[in-house]
Amino acid sequence: MASAAGQIEVEAPDVIKLIIQFLKENSLLNTLRTLQEESQVTLNTVDNVERFVQDILTGKWDSVLDVVSTLRLPSQTLWDLFEQVILELAEIRELDTARALLRTTPAMAMMKGEKPDRYLRLEHILNRTYFDYNEAYPQGTSKEKRRQYIAQSLKEEVFTVPPSRLLAIVSQALKWQQYIGKLPSGSKYDLFRGKAPAERQEVDAMPKKNTRIIKFGKKSRAECAAFSPDGQHLVSGSSDGFIEVWNFETGKLNKSLKYQAEDDIMMHSEAVTAISWSRDSELIATGSSKGIIKIWRLMTGSCVRTFQSAHTGGVTSLEFAKDGTQLLSASHDTTVRIHGLKSGRTLKEFRGHTSYVNSAIYTQDFAQILSCSSDGTVRVWDAKTTEPIRSFRPNHEVSVLKIKRVHKKPSQFYIVNRESLCRVMTMGGSTIRSYEAKSDLTDITFSPRKKLIYTIGEDQVLYCFNADSGNLEDVLRLHAKEVLGIVHHPHKNILASYSSDRTIKIWRSASKVKKLGPKVVAADSKENVMHI
Repeated sequence: MASAAGQIEVEAPDVIKLIIQFLKENSLLNTLRTLQEESQVTLNTVDNVERFVQDILTGKWDSVLDVVSTLRLPSQTLWDLFEQVILELAEIRELDTARALLRTTPAMAMMKGEKPDRYLRLEHILNRTYFDYNEAYPQGTSKEKRRQYIAQSLKEEVFTVPPSRLLAIVSQALKWQQYIGKLPSGSKYDLFRGKAPAERQEVDAMPKKNTRIIKFGKKSRAECAAFSPDGQHLVSGSSDGFIEVWNFETGKLNKSLKYQAEDDIMMHSEAVTAISWSRDSELIATGSSKGIIKIWRLMTGSCVRTFQSAHTGGVTSLEFAKDGTQLLSASHDTTVRIHGLKSGRTLKEFRGHTSYVNSAIYTQDFAQILSCSSDGTVRVWDAKTTEPIRSFRPNHEVSVLKIKRVHKKPSQFYIVNRESLCRVMTMGGSTIRSYEAKSDLTDITFSPRKKLIYTIGEDQVLYCFNADSGNLEDVLRLHAKEVLGIVHHPHKNILASYSSDRTIKIWRSASKVKKLGPKVVAADSKENVMHI
């Protein structure tokens, strides 16, 4: 791949290598050999070089020959390898298999034509009624030395590359198209025709039908949950430390993620109390009751960064910065902090609250930070200098539990405190609108178009308000026991509620859909589509 004058030029052999890797990973070996022969492009990769070398040193020839069948190697290296395999088969008297390798493999046919004496020596060894070790390994050589020599020769010919590079590059390209607005978030993409089929967009409507219930064990419950920004996943953090990715359509664990299929679950050693997604839906940040923060990669389940001393108290909220390089956190230790994902260090600390900080968010331009606390205050901070800008009390008597941005109004935000009012406030501390429920409120979320506001009361009832008029549109009892939180899907009328009854409930609306283009692809369509 060459780069000139700001442009990247992709060379044809690089594309062929990507296709060869795809063919190899999908066991399309005949097509792979044909492509290598016609293009004269090779890709001598193995999954793990050290394991490949170890298989040679320990004589696991079935595995070695299976790998070698996809490689293009110098004739001398192939002769050395097959010769050693034939000698070891002769030693254990597997003569039929040894003769088959000698007489039918292309490498040994080439040896017969170019090195007839060496070939005939092997024929002679196989025709003996016994195995003569000194004849097989003359002049001070040995089986172990030969294996070491072959291992070194093959090690110089192979290398490793990340798996599934072709699909990864296509996925990255589609995600970039999505990021710059060429593709709608959470859409399907027809890879062959090169366009996204028109999707159905739902009109904002209250989710009232309970379609799935996710049940936790007797000693576990969901403490936090979040839908991914691309709308593909629901992740939960539980009181027993597990971080689980759910298929919210089925209500079951997402087993398409290999690590979850193998019961290798992401986890903390204590309760998970906060969770957040990166904007590209590739990373998950989790915070624990002991103040530890971990960053996970969704597709592999691997922990890519741990902040062991992120806080001295439980983590209450997390949010990625716009560029994904920093993470904002709030905690019971009364502080708000910013952590660097690259450095693995805490970069900034915001002090001033005198009790638990229950939530912290960036403003829409990411220049300031808003935080709310059990000390009854909302504070505004300079994100760059950490200096406090102002502080105010929405209600002098109660804790402030949640703070959320108002869509397309950068100078306004919602707050929920332990009273029956959800307030819209300005950066100056003035209340400009309120939405009144019949119970003290504990959490808030929004419909995809932000036309509806959902709050949860201590009476376990979901209150649905019209964001523009302020009217109470509808109510719905979600659980019999305390509702710990609610989260809304970013694109569809789907809401998830989690409760002390040890369940997550998935709620859907029966709203009509609005066609956005000339064609709508049905959910059971068999067209060639890729989810992004």
